[in-house]
Amino acid sequence: MAQFDVYPNPSKTSKAHYPYLVDIQNSLLSDLATRIVIPLGKRSAFGGKAMQGLTPEISFADQELLLLTPQISSIPEKHLKNPVGSLSHFREQIVGALDLAVTGI
Repeated sequence: MAQFDVYPNPSKTSKAHYPYLVDIQNSLLSDLATRIVIPLGKRSAFGGKAMQGLTPEISFADQELLLLTPQISSIPEKHLKNPVGSLSHFREQIVGALDLAVTGI
């Protein structure tokens, strides 16, 4: 598992609005049974509005998505199977959103 890999959301109830989860956990913590993830939500499900810095806009798999940083959570690693891509090229925006959520800057 690599940091910033994208996985299909395994939840049958939420995947319609949150189709993907981004693994943000550093590989140094690979011994944990869980992974820290942030959902990617369909921009249209949120009125098309992003919160400056906190929910960056992400284009992935021909979809306009929002990184829903306030919904950060953990999930058992066993539920994350077969990454469908990577957002490593959005590293700066993802880390910036986390910084804003934690430090306010």
